Amino acid sequence: MLAITHVAKGHTIKRDWRCLISEHSEQVALFNWAKVMEGRHPQLKMMFAIPNGGLRNIRVAMKLKKEGVKAGIPDIFLAVPRHLPNPTRDVFTLYGLFIEMKFGKNKTSRNQQGWIEALIAEGYAVEVCYSFEEAKQAIIGYLGLEVG
Repeated sequence: MLAITHVAKGHTIKRDWRCLISEHSEQVALFNWAKVMEGRHPQLKMMFAIPNGGLRNIRVAMKLKKEGVKAGIPDIFLAVPRHLPNPTRDVFTLYGLFIEMKFGKNKTSRNQQGWIEALIAEGYAVEVCYSFEEAKQAIIGYLGLEVG
């Protein structure tokens, strides 16, 4: 078993490294990668997180709902349109890429699936990704990047 040892305040804690990987850590890794790549691919500066999930105090949750936060919106948005060749029209436009991050055996909720379908119908690309690597590849494919 691979383990990571933490030493804090004189205590040693051994943990299986897999318990440290989460949806959060995968999303952080994605934004770290994007930050490193921004110099070569400035479009990555247009990517941001949408903080809809997580546990919150009821007052904070009510305040956010009044401000327009909606459940089911994907976690990440890359606000870069893509104009692609289309055999039936001159150009097909995708207005941006949404990414819903999942981890392990998690699946999209009914509410999330509704948003995904609505966003696709409005001309956005949407990907559900289960790792940093999947999300990175979705972005590379969407933007048509040459990444070496």
